[in-house]
Amino acid sequence: MRTAHRIVGEALTNVRKHAHGAHVRVAVRYLPDQVRVRVSNGRPPAGPYRGERELAAGGSGTGLLGVRQRVDLVDGTLVARPTEDGGFVIDAILPAYVPTSSHPQHPTPQHQAPP
Repeated sequence: MRTAHRIVGEALTNVRKHAHGAHVRVAVRYLPDQVRVRVSNGRPPAGPYRGERELAAGGSGTGLLGVRQRVDLVDGTLVARPTEDGGFVIDAILPAYVPTSSHPQHPTPQHQAPP
């Protein structure tokens, strides 16, 4: 599912940008009716920032907003918040099946006029 992939990618990018060196955990749980994606990181290591300053300063600043919009489009839920230990968590619940078009799954037979 593209939305789950996007969530993980954005979360890992944010850890690299804002919590470089922090421990990260990615958990994906697939159930018959939903997919749960949870990415959490701990507090970044103490000391001077060791990441790439250009990366941390770059970007549009709308990554999580874009993820939220994608989750909303598939009628999922998203929680993105700091944790009590100084880390951050992104937790999304998505439907397991999302139609990819507006066409019905089972097309109705076309009616033809009698000869």
